[in-house]
Amino acid sequence: MEKWVGFGSAMAGLGLLWSRMPEHVHDEARHIISSLVPMVMSYFNPYEQITISEYGEERFRRNKMFDAVSTYLRRACLDHASKLKAELGRDSSNLQVSVGDNDEVTDAFQGATVWWYVAKKVPRSNVISLYGNQDDPRTYRVIFHRHHHDLVVGKYLPHVLQEGRDITVRNRQRRLFTNNPSGGGHGRGDVWSHVAFEHPATFDTLAMDPDDKEEILDDLDAFREAKDYYTKVGKAWKRGYLLYGPPGTGKSTMIAAMANFLDYDVYDLELTAVNNNTDLRKLFIETTGKSIIVIEDIDCSVDLTGKRKDKKAEKKADADSDDKPKLPTDPDKDDGTKVTLSGLLNFIDGLWSACGGERIIIFTTNHKDKLDPALIRRGRMDRHIEMSYCRFRAFKVLAKNYLDVKEHELFGQIAQLLEETDMSPADVAENLMPMSKKKKRDANACFEGLVEALKQAKEEAAAKALAEAAKAKEKAEAEAKEAKEKDKAAAEATENRGEDKGKDSKMSNGEIKEGDK
Repeated sequence: MEKWVGFGSAMAGLGLLWSRMPEHVHDEARHIISSLVPMVMSYFNPYEQITISEYGEERFRRNKMFDAVSTYLRRACLDHASKLKAELGRDSSNLQVSVGDNDEVTDAFQGATVWWYVAKKVPRSNVISLYGNQDDPRTYRVIFHRHHHDLVVGKYLPHVLQEGRDITVRNRQRRLFTNNPSGGGHGRGDVWSHVAFEHPATFDTLAMDPDDKEEILDDLDAFREAKDYYTKVGKAWKRGYLLYGPPGTGKSTMIAAMANFLDYDVYDLELTAVNNNTDLRKLFIETTGKSIIVIEDIDCSVDLTGKRKDKKAEKKADADSDDKPKLPTDPDKDDGTKVTLSGLLNFIDGLWSACGGERIIIFTTNHKDKLDPALIRRGRMDRHIEMSYCRFRAFKVLAKNYLDVKEHELFGQIAQLLEETDMSPADVAENLMPMSKKKKRDANACFEGLVEALKQAKEEAAAKALAEAAKAKEKAEAEAKEAKEKDKAAAEATENRGEDKGKDSKMSNGEIKEGDK
């Protein structure tokens, strides 16, 4: 079969050569002969060829058909390949075997034989990049007899696409992605690096009020099954969650539990590694469906607190600012990151947010009040979930998870202390954590230790409250004293001005009387 392909290439070269014949050859004769070349090729070469490139003409997104073919050939056609290549995946120790470059794979479908070839274009330069060469996209060629054209186009290629997707689903290992520094790679998926996602958190182990968990689970279930509904109402199939609360209250654990419940990949987006809004859009385009895009501690990664300042306020803020990277409203006026608040808003729910579907976007913060209201309004962050301090119902989840205890005589005292004391689930869990075998503690010791920790925290909180109250009282007294002194000084100044005015009046009257005399 390959000889026919070579023959076709030769005839194509002949046609190209003929099209460049000297000018003295009659135009009509050249046109006739040039028209005959494809006819001769078609007559002698009974095979057709379809090319599937790794990227489309715009080279902006990977071709999903290419990925499906890669998976299909890797799993379904290895028995028919004569040359294979093996490598270790970046996220696992499993050996991955695939078809070698420029190798031939034969496949059969409903009586038709097709030949697959994978080829890599020669790079245009010898530039070495740590994130991969962007000028070496691969291409699949499928060759078949022209009598099977309708079968291949109408049935075989859709079969390859569906089978490739099914294989991907069956062998899918969820992944945790992080973005590479901007400029490190464009295409071939190099804007993201990933490892296997193996976080064990689930909603069963999440220290949270069971009623609140049930509401969140219902919301996630409704989103997962709402593709048709989102299309009906004209909205992109995505949902935003804002997780806010003090440190140690389980925001990251909540994200992991969501990912495990939905079976989604996680994209951990580090905004400080993104140069500009264009790179931010590229990162979004390279994410897949069935994924959670996370920006943790968004109030710390960039400055989102300058809400719509006038020029004077901006100048004052710049003069008093610290070293934290800024997120300006005008990208031309900032020397640091060029990711703007406007760009981030468009990333969440602008036109580009509709590229793909079934995505969840999550922001976490310790200080909700510091975020621009435009960033967290409904439609962008559709649901605001407060991750608060540990209360008794959440504590019972931790006691069951860590010590396998559902009831204990100290639960009453612990319940009262938890209502009176603010302690994060992380701190509570630390007191329930069994120690090493040499210092192993039983449930009684763990609960007694927790009671002591809660009492100490309560005392520290009370002492802190007293200190703050004393400080506030001292400050109020100082302000009152200062105000009193200002009032006294103002009264004295007023009195002095009155005396001076009286003296001036008397002197003026005296001068007039003397003049009359």
